[in-house]
Amino acid sequence: MQHSLRPFYIGALAVIGLALIGTSFVPRVKADEWDKMTVVTVNEPIIAGNKVLPAGTYVWKLLDSQSDRHIVQIFDKDQTHLEETILAIPNYRLQPTGHTRFAFWETPAGVPKAVRAWFYPGDNFGQEFAYPKKLVAQLAAAVPAPAVYHEPAPAPQPEAAPAPQPEAQPQPEPTPAPAPVAQPQPEPTPTPAPVQQPAPQTLPHTASQSPLIALLGLASLSLAGLMTLATKRS
Repeated sequence: MQHSLRPFYIGALAVIGLALIGTSFVPRVKADEWDKMTVVTVNEPIIAGNKVLPAGTYVWKLLDSQSDRHIVQIFDKDQTHLEETILAIPNYRLQPTGHTRFAFWETPAGVPKAVRAWFYPGDNFGQEFAYPKKLVAQLAAAVPAPAVYHEPAPAPQPEAAPAPQPEAQPQPEPTPAPAPVAQPQPEPTPTPAPVQQPAPQTLPHTASQSPLIALLGLASLSLAGLMTLATKRS
């Protein structure tokens, strides 16, 4: 009888052991689904809530609260130190993904990125964080203004020495032209004055008076003819 009960006890103990081992994993799986625990490693500083988290590994999870499912807690990687508690608001996305998703706010140059939203794998609803205006303003004021780079002015180039001008050769003085020698003007030959002939005192008797007498006779005849003709007409 005892031999027959021994396998029964052994089988029962094995079932109980497996059951205990299985129950040891159930709380962890349920806890991850409940508090959305996510291990996050960042390689540069980020702003989460109102705190700047240096580069490193952190554990993000939701506070174990039945009334408010939008309280986010951030722990160090060992979960021994609470870094920040953030009061978030619901955020919704149309297409869930199979991995953790973060979105970031735009910040000024030189200021770490600020976390805007956190989505757990497979969830449509996530956590959205308000823009940390005050913290961003403080960080931006502490960032030194970028030095304005001025290109150095080019070194002045040495001025090229002017080519030496050829020395002016002394020009020979022009030989003065010989003064014109005054040629002696020939004296004008005196023109001899015309010799005046004395006027004749009396006309020379070169012809006879016969033509004159003939002319007077002809005139008398003509006058007589004219008087006769006039008498006839009257």
